[in-house]
Amino acid sequence: MKQDRNQTKDAITDGADDKQIDAIVIDDDKQTIYIIQGKFISGGQVDAEPLREVLSSWIQLRDLARLQSVANQKLQRKLSEVAKAFEDEYEVLFELITTATLTDSATKDLETFQRQLADISENEDFDATISLVDEVELGRRYDLALETDNPQINYVLNLSESKFMPVEIANTQVVIAAIPLKEAVQIQGIKDGSLFQKNVRQSLGNSNAVNKKIKQTILGDKHKDFFFFHNGITAICNRMELNGDKLELYGLSVVNGCQSLNTIQNCSETVKKLDDTYVLFRFYEIPQRDRADLISINTNSQSAVKPRDLRSNDKRVLNLKRLFEQKYSQGYFITKRGEQAPADKDKDFIIDLSDLGKYLIAWHSQRPNISYGETKIFDKYFEILFKRDYKPENIQGLNNWMHEIMKNWTDKNPLGLNETLLTMKAYAPFHHLYAVSMVFAIGNNKSDRVPSPSATWENAKANGMIEQIVRTTGRCLNTAMRVASNRVLPNNAIFSPQNWVKSKQSLNDINAAIEQYIDMLPTMEGGEQQYEKLKNTVTIGQEQFEYRLKAD
Repeated sequence: MKQDRNQTKDAITDGADDKQIDAIVIDDDKQTIYIIQGKFISGGQVDAEPLREVLSSWIQLRDLARLQSVANQKLQRKLSEVAKAFEDEYEVLFELITTATLTDSATKDLETFQRQLADISENEDFDATISLVDEVELGRRYDLALETDNPQINYVLNLSESKFMPVEIANTQVVIAAIPLKEAVQIQGIKDGSLFQKNVRQSLGNSNAVNKKIKQTILGDKHKDFFFFHNGITAICNRMELNGDKLELYGLSVVNGCQSLNTIQNCSETVKKLDDTYVLFRFYEIPQRDRADLISINTNSQSAVKPRDLRSNDKRVLNLKRLFEQKYSQGYFITKRGEQAPADKDKDFIIDLSDLGKYLIAWHSQRPNISYGETKIFDKYFEILFKRDYKPENIQGLNNWMHEIMKNWTDKNPLGLNETLLTMKAYAPFHHLYAVSMVFAIGNNKSDRVPSPSATWENAKANGMIEQIVRTTGRCLNTAMRVASNRVLPNNAIFSPQNWVKSKQSLNDINAAIEQYIDMLPTMEGGEQQYEKLKNTVTIGQEQFEYRLKAD
């Protein structure tokens, strides 16, 4: 997960009373809490002390109230976010980041901790894993971060301890191999998920029943039967070459086996010691993108995938795609995760299904506070949000507004947004989009109704007010959060901007800020003329309003 400068600064909790927690990152898309401890030294080795610090943070997280009472201010605020994430059943991933190597005793401790966390996850309602990010992994992640597009993995797999067979099926090069788990766990891209770009399903986490059984087999006395218990892993690549016992893979991606490889990775220290424990791999040379997509979909049909991925072939989605691309021939509607628009399409007319869902719930349901959660959008609220007859003009209207909004959510910060807001680029911009809709709703005395996105865009464009409305609503969002941060909370609770953004209270505060701005505008110097222009812009026909789509 890429973090910009502001997000990184917000995540850091290091300092006095950090309670062995250097940083906390909450990934809402993956529903994972990353607890980070770093030990950066030049060369040499580190002993088990850093691991014990990680273990200490794990023990303390079991009692958030006590930990918050003794932590520093930065950690206290992040723990408020952690508490909210726990309510939503997020997993915990402890990462020890170090530029050194572990001593033998520290390596044994890591294996022990992995086993302990596996037992806790199995027997208690606390799903957590621990992972080592060493110098090699840091270097690889840095290289991936430098790439502007989806990273391509080229990997040479050592088959010297594997049992394998190359064949050709349907004019396709295939290699079937029984690979030791200790070799499989070395494949690049497991930890950061880049290996699974073409997989319709990402990791379902440790609480998933299947993953728990995989872990039990690896850690138990039946690990040698893993090959027989497991259905195997499907990997595709653009090109592969078998030279002796070296399999060279170019553009490697696992399309079925994400759950297994992540679970194997979470038991990495145990896995590295296992002999005669294999997993079946099927490697296919598939340069054709459409064929690769079909393989990914069909190999994952045996069990549930994420709601967003299941919806990619829904008739309503396909109908919206057809209507949108008919209306805007220069545009493209992306329905599948990882899909790229053709190079000849206009980037201003490219819309992603996932983004559209977030726009719809922010605008038409007036609930930007849940725009960050794909699961709710594409599962619980899909039937409400996605209509077969939704106009392509409205899709592009939402797209246009969001493009203009995001021009201001940059490090340059042209609107002077509160720095804390900039740390929440994963979800706060949807509040900005909501504020745009509410300027039109409140301006027409219809705060309980939702305006047509295309009508608002066209009217603002005709009056030369697009930039002004985006600037005004950004400032109203700023004001709303400032007012909320100064509000006295019950029981001396600590104000958390992230939790505020995810609450309905944020919507009330934004509405109040917009109403106050409109009321005060005529009294400002030169404000009467600005008021008239704003009033003329936001006034659209009554037929352009409809009741909001319920998503409570």
